[in-house]
Amino acid sequence: MGYQVLARKWRPRSFETLVGQEHVVRALEHALDQQRLHHAYLFSGTRGVGKTTLARILAKALNCETGVSSRPCGSCSACLEIDAGRFVDYIELDAASNRGVEDMTSLLEKASYAPTRGRFKVYVIDEVHQLSGHAFNAMLKTLEEPPEHVKFILATTDPQKIPVTVLSRCLQFNLKQMADGQIVGHLARILEAEQLPCEPAALRHLAKGAAGSMRDALSLLDQAIAHGAGRIEEAGVRDMLGTVGDEHLFLLLDAIAARDAQSLVAIAAEMDARSLSFDSALQELATLLHRVALVQLAPAAIADEAERARLAEHAGRLDAEYIQLCYQIVINGRADLALAPDEYAGFVMTLLRLAAFHPETPPALAAGLSAAPAAAAPPRPAAAKPAGTAAPQAREAAAVAAEAQAPGPGGDDDWHGLLERLKLGGMVRELAQHCQLAGRDENAIRLHLDPAHRQLLMNKGLQEKLQAALAADFGRPLKLVIDIAEPAAETPAQRAQKARAERQNRAIAALEQDAFVRDMIETFDATISEQSIKPLN
Repeated sequence: MGYQVLARKWRPRSFETLVGQEHVVRALEHALDQQRLHHAYLFSGTRGVGKTTLARILAKALNCETGVSSRPCGSCSACLEIDAGRFVDYIELDAASNRGVEDMTSLLEKASYAPTRGRFKVYVIDEVHQLSGHAFNAMLKTLEEPPEHVKFILATTDPQKIPVTVLSRCLQFNLKQMADGQIVGHLARILEAEQLPCEPAALRHLAKGAAGSMRDALSLLDQAIAHGAGRIEEAGVRDMLGTVGDEHLFLLLDAIAARDAQSLVAIAAEMDARSLSFDSALQELATLLHRVALVQLAPAAIADEAERARLAEHAGRLDAEYIQLCYQIVINGRADLALAPDEYAGFVMTLLRLAAFHPETPPALAAGLSAAPAAAAPPRPAAAKPAGTAAPQAREAAAVAAEAQAPGPGGDDDWHGLLERLKLGGMVRELAQHCQLAGRDENAIRLHLDPAHRQLLMNKGLQEKLQAALAADFGRPLKLVIDIAEPAAETPAQRAQKARAERQNRAIAALEQDAFVRDMIETFDATISEQSIKPLN
């Protein structure tokens, strides 16, 4: 017996063995068990998600010799012949090659005759959206009121092209794309049954390459088995697919964080030498940036603790705002690959754009992690004094300078001033602005974080950077303790919001008092859109 490809050998033959699509399976099982059978079903979804497989299982459930139920026996002649595709009352029609009105008329004429062997005649029309308009019109009446022994199962990858008159006559089920985890689990079970060794990381690459299609995943698995001579290894699968490994992606992130354009170009050259797909590289880089953004803003969304820990390092080195910009640059760069002189040039230009649009102050320096000592803030200019008061003026300037270089004895204003001096950036500044100084001594600083922003503490790197920045400013090691508690006074963020609101109100008032604006309102019965008003300073 010749070799049978895995997609055919492991095609599910019952609802229990079908992977995914639980929402569709549940509805069909209930309908079959309760004998609430519709005359027409529409399965829509992308390629390889189980539309034809579901149609065959449903046909077996309808024609099994043991009776109509959601558990066909799988061993009677009807079940076996449907699985083999030779059951006389199970007719599969490809609408792509039989799309004319003549084909549909011939099918409908035969539908009026009773089944030869089975309980029902089951017509499966694949890619039904490719039928012509006249063919759809020809089937409308029969589709609405078919003979009792006829069941129609329509399958399509593009339900938008099916006339509404046809859709309204069918029970519609939308089949979802397979999740990577479902694909990996199914491939692992198949390889275990086939007694073939594999590396789990290799299966993850196959699942990504399949893009939600189980059939594509099984075809890629067949290819990987042949490529690796019976062994499925991550390196071999990556070479086969031309995909980018995690090591390249994290090297790119490191170079982006360091603003190292030379390293970015070197990594691109190495990828070019290995004939890796630059389109896939940008797709994978966008996915990685998405995962980093989740760690920064919603870390609980990353269920895998090992992955979260690995991403946390990069999440702490890159500003959340910059990650958003990087994501936009990468997806736009991928869209522009077709317009580039060649894919390599397009990929390199995208990487150089990531370096060129890097924030002026690297996050590590902004957080006080640089080895260089923090520069003292310039003293505030002293008020002008009358002639003959040079000595008091000098004393005042010295006092102001001393105040700017060393924090005062404590209190709210000290924390506001200290943040101005630290010049923090990104998420570290976000954390600090939502805190209030609760107390400090020679060795420690205690802050209260607004409970509404407690998620900022989930990124330990932010607290470490703030502690390092404070230690650099004070010139000695300090322990930072942040408790979640309602602030007793305004936090810097609340004060800034209040100041913005006051500036906005002043701008609105100034505009309302303007003589020209008042004339326009009176003349044209106009109104002022306050949302469109922006203060100048």
